[in-house]
Amino acid sequence: MKKRHEQKLVIVSIALLLVLNIPIVLVFNLDGAIFGIPLFYFYVFTVWILSIIISYIVLKRYYE
Repeated sequence: MKKRHEQKLVIVSIALLLVLNIPIVLVFNLDGAIFGIPLFYFYVFTVWILSIIISYIVLKRYYE
């Protein structure tokens, strides 16, 4: 894997650190629900699954 592709994974990690930080997460700690799932859980698991998908794409496409 080339250095620039490793940097993409580092950027994903830093982005996760920012969006899963307590002040940002507490913004979504409301009484609402999406598809019957509380907004807090929906936000956390959506961010989590998107990070897995992005990491998979980077690793699958650029792994040498």
